[in-house]
Amino acid sequence: MQSKNTLVTSEQAYPGRDIPIKISRQHFVNGSDPTSEPATGCQKVLLGMGCFWGAERLFWQLDGVITTSVGYAGGYTPNPTYQEVCTGMTGHTEIVRIVFDPRVIDFEQILKVFWENHNPTQGMRQGNDQGTQYRSAIYVYSATHYQLALDSKLAYQSALGTNYNTITTEIETDQVYYFAEDYHQQYLAKNPNGYCGIGGTGICYPPENS
Repeated sequence: MQSKNTLVTSEQAYPGRDIPIKISRQHFVNGSDPTSEPATGCQKVLLGMGCFWGAERLFWQLDGVITTSVGYAGGYTPNPTYQEVCTGMTGHTEIVRIVFDPRVIDFEQILKVFWENHNPTQGMRQGNDQGTQYRSAIYVYSATHYQLALDSKLAYQSALGTNYNTITTEIETDQVYYFAEDYHQQYLAKNPNGYCGIGGTGICYPPENS
């Protein structure tokens, strides 16, 4: 049996399907269209921080974030279901898709929230949530964002010092994103007492005097 803590290969992954999951085109919190592509001058990024419910809530509250959604990326199975992702047999990690206006909140501010609100050194888990679908990830859509993400990883590793293991966050470009089922979207706004696995290291980013 495939271990849920070991990434599958493309040959092992579930075959998936051609039909995408449909979600509401109205964000439950701010009324935006979570399926829309960034307008001119705006940008997007995909972030994996463990369970996507609490991670999404972090970002929809930020000034300059236009819309958010949750889904799956970094794997092989096209249009996977939540149940399939949870088996570890799709290769995906749980993701928050963020569309933002860099004139209000820049990419480095987004990265600050990312690094400070999870533990990026835990490999195939986040807290008590274990499996490849909980791994840390930054998936970007430009060379500029890719370099900024790499630089931020080095800076945060330095800030963590010797008290933590090596950061395991994946940083990749142009990963395919698949929307999660509609009931996952803005889950903690719909279910205020729902599970939130967000928890950081307590180390600030960027490091002081950097």
